[in-house]
Amino acid sequence: MTRGAHVLAAGTLAALTLLGGSAVPPPLPGDPPPSHRPFAPRLVSFDSCAEALSGLRAAARASVGPWGFADGWRTAFGGPPRAESGVRASAASAPEHSTTNNHEAGADEPDLVKTDGRRIVTVSRGLLRVVDPAARRETGRVDLTRALPDQGWGEQTLLLHGDRALVLTRTGTVREPVMPMPGTRMPGGVAASRLILVDLAGAPRVLGTYRVEGSLVDARQTGSTARVVVHTRPRLEFPYAERGTDATRTAANHAVIDRAGVEAWLPAYEWTAGTQRHTGRVGCDRLSRPPAWSGTSMLTVLSFDLATDRLGDGDPVSVAADATTVYGTGPNLYLAGERPVTGRPGSPHRDRRARAQVTEIYQFDTGAPGRPRYVAAGTVPGTLVNQYALSEWQGHLRVATTTGDPWAARPTSESGVHVLRRDGDTLARTGSVTGLGPGERIWSVRFLGGSAYVVTFRRTDPLYAVDLTDPDAPRVTGELKITGYSAYLHPLPEGRLLGVGQEADQRGRTQGVQVSLFDVRDPARPTRLDQWHVPRAYSALEYDSHAFLHHPETGLVALPVGDDVRLLRVSGTDISEVGTVSHPGDPGAVTRSLLVGDVLWTVSDTGLRAVDPTTARSLDWLPVT
Repeated sequence: MTRGAHVLAAGTLAALTLLGGSAVPPPLPGDPPPSHRPFAPRLVSFDSCAEALSGLRAAARASVGPWGFADGWRTAFGGPPRAESGVRASAASAPEHSTTNNHEAGADEPDLVKTDGRRIVTVSRGLLRVVDPAARRETGRVDLTRALPDQGWGEQTLLLHGDRALVLTRTGTVREPVMPMPGTRMPGGVAASRLILVDLAGAPRVLGTYRVEGSLVDARQTGSTARVVVHTRPRLEFPYAERGTDATRTAANHAVIDRAGVEAWLPAYEWTAGTQRHTGRVGCDRLSRPPAWSGTSMLTVLSFDLATDRLGDGDPVSVAADATTVYGTGPNLYLAGERPVTGRPGSPHRDRRARAQVTEIYQFDTGAPGRPRYVAAGTVPGTLVNQYALSEWQGHLRVATTTGDPWAARPTSESGVHVLRRDGDTLARTGSVTGLGPGERIWSVRFLGGSAYVVTFRRTDPLYAVDLTDPDAPRVTGELKITGYSAYLHPLPEGRLLGVGQEADQRGRTQGVQVSLFDVRDPARPTRLDQWHVPRAYSALEYDSHAFLHHPETGLVALPVGDDVRLLRVSGTDISEVGTVSHPGDPGAVTRSLLVGDVLWTVSDTGLRAVDPTTARSLDWLPVT
């Protein structure tokens, strides 16, 4: 950069709070020699839209091949497909109630249902309902499809703050782009995410809407501030030619990229407040990039204050990178994803095992309201199973990953836990322990203070106990091998750990839902105290941690099994079954459980059921009519 460019970049990102410095990370397995390795993935800005367009085109050209971008998609529309409860008392007027099964206490996560003890708010199929749990009756509803009609509704979740609910739609399709681009053909529409702000003070009513191009990755709420992460792909339609050579196909795709304007990459948005409608697009001055980037993905972070009566423009900032995992702690927000693929782009037969697997992690400061401030970035070898593979503790970030291919004829995979600490604008690794589960991959992780519990699986389920109290020298302290696996781990009082997943035979063939009670008080000798098994059954908890409810005071556990919810009682030594809760109708699958006072509420698309949690006896049924 020239001196003027440095001044402009620093000035722009001082306002955007997204500029970091550079540092060379420690080597990773499979990395080139240090002199040839890229810098750590710090974020830098562009000097102008012209420079942004030039960089985006160059990166996209390097990523495209005869069949499109490196993931094999011919047309880059849409985004990737889609992974601790507590009971608290709120204001004096509200009874004790459960909360969403969040990973971290300071970062609320969107869910299908929320409660503040005074009301239960659910969202499904474009309908938001408010239920009074004391009176056991519906007090209001609002048809969200009227706010954004004919939008191809997808999965919906919500966040709650006071008398405001923010409804988030993960995927959908708008028939036209938010801001049409001359000369760009949009077959089939563009992936879009939609947000709706609802006032719950009286009869529920829509205050405003927000629509942005791209697919919702996830969101976290700290206080009244909700931060929403959206993933977009460039709006480029590559031709499909059955005849011809790879060289001619690639040249045709290059021509498409060379004709595209910067608008093909920058997401557009539209927001409303009452009868007012506003449109915009993320500006070039809000765009940053890491040193290594593919030009095929864009992440946009939006910030909304739920204490106000309007959403506004979301104060967007974008990064020319990819992420599939969002982890929040309240003070910090982390975005993590695999490093862009290089080499043999666009080949439909590309071998993922041939390249080094590296996860890039970006840390943002979310301690203050408003736009997050970028502070640091780092890398770890391997890939993440979900957000539970990350944990912040005493100034360190712990990350569990798997490298290699566990499904090959001769598996090359193994797993490890890495510890990182912020050093300036770099998340530098201080220590690692590797070699866990050779030939297997991670299925679940739980960090508890200075310890980590890691489950790997291919034929058996090793539960590893890892001591992380010394960040420079993590070490495995114990291992328990049993059949099956735990896809979700939940901490219990008195040094117990609950695992939910699948039982399996000695060859690794799954045999149905399995709940295991572990004693992890002695890190050198984790043991299983009891097991509960339902043959030939599955649980949505294996991929949706929000489906779990635990009440520590009574030992109540509610988890989905098939279309029902099973109520269990877990003590310090055993697991017993209380009963089953079912819902009528089609689809009657029970998706959530929550406690308000001494009543258990279960939720499905067909209605809400009030249940006595000590007997599983139905107390009332509130159907969706």
